[in-house]
Amino acid sequence: MKAIVFGAKNNVQFTDLPDPQAGAGEVVIQVKASGICHTDFEVLKDNYGTGAFPVVPGHEYAGVVVEVGAGVNTVTVGDRVAVDPNLECGTCRACGRGWAHLCENLGAYGVTTHGGFAELSVVKASAVHPIGKMSYLQAALAEPMGCVLNGIDAVHAPWMEEALIFGAGPMGLLMGMALKAEGVANVVFVDISENRLELASSFGFDAIAAGSDALQGWHHRADLVVEATGLQAVASGLTNYMANGGKGLFFGVCPSDAQIDVAPFEVFRRQLTLAGSHSLNHNIPRSLDVIAGLAPDIDRLVSHRLQLDEISQILSTKPPSDSLKVQWTNE
Repeated sequence: MKAIVFGAKNNVQFTDLPDPQAGAGEVVIQVKASGICHTDFEVLKDNYGTGAFPVVPGHEYAGVVVEVGAGVNTVTVGDRVAVDPNLECGTCRACGRGWAHLCENLGAYGVTTHGGFAELSVVKASAVHPIGKMSYLQAALAEPMGCVLNGIDAVHAPWMEEALIFGAGPMGLLMGMALKAEGVANVVFVDISENRLELASSFGFDAIAAGSDALQGWHHRADLVVEATGLQAVASGLTNYMANGGKGLFFGVCPSDAQIDVAPFEVFRRQLTLAGSHSLNHNIPRSLDVIAGLAPDIDRLVSHRLQLDEISQILSTKPPSDSLKVQWTNE
């Protein structure tokens, strides 16, 4: 089968691998859609997880089951499925609390074991979830939407009326859509890119240019402020826009050595809550339900649908300028 392989740190190969076979409790899926994530570039640079070269990247994917292993009775050949990539140990303290995404020994398809940028992928039968007639393009968004929902679970409250999201990229836009679905009436985006502000507006959101006078009007106003850029400078200013009693979410991935100053007296006096969220926590079925409610408009978040060799070239360099979600499609 054709596959992309991270052979070593900063080494991307487009090559042939033997077709995988399903062991006991496993299934083989023919991958139909698989999306690029910022994490893929961090895995390539050996900045994420434990490092497990060589590895097939890709943890946002969906496909059709073509083989089932011994003991599998929940999945059959021909089932259309999305993959939950996280692989927890099941024995650590976090796992005991149901926090698979915070497992002390967390692994994942596409990170520590072969993932979705290959024609075939072998996974645990428990890791696949039926998608019905949903398109593979939409189903491959289930993992990033799962990350969004995990973030919302960390901060959402029923009294929230206004949310301010810094970063109108694909993850920020998914966050905005999900917050709307949760009942937050006014979701507003901030970005430096005119194109992304126009895109946010096309989805029905208000959009504000970073550094503008309009943004100053949000000083101490938002019930929820979300950092979805991964920029240290943006993260450092989160509390400026949080209303008294408000909440802030660090959702973007800042550099691991980035630090910011937070005034503890302000957090105390204005009773602010600052939270972070990491990955998804086995919420793919819920994610698929949310996506189904947003279709077909959500399709516009996928800006590029490419061949597998083209995905390999992007992983060797960088995503196209002003791209949103970039997917390999195999239909």
